[in-house]
Amino acid sequence: MNKYQALADLVEGLKDDFEKFYDKKNKAAGTRVRKGMQDLAVFAKDTRKEVQDMKNEGM
Repeated sequence: MNKYQALADLVEGLKDDFEKFYDKKNKAAGTRVRKGMQDLAVFAKDTRKEVQDMKNEGM
């Protein structure tokens, strides 16, 4: 479950910046949102590869 917790932490960490960007129109928060979304994409890609490798190895 460590992977799930890491995902939840990544998403939760973006909450404040999403609010600042979309609600308060803070441009600097938009930069942090984009960075966070890139980190999320990398995490998703790595996790997807790990799951595929584990499945192919027969777990």
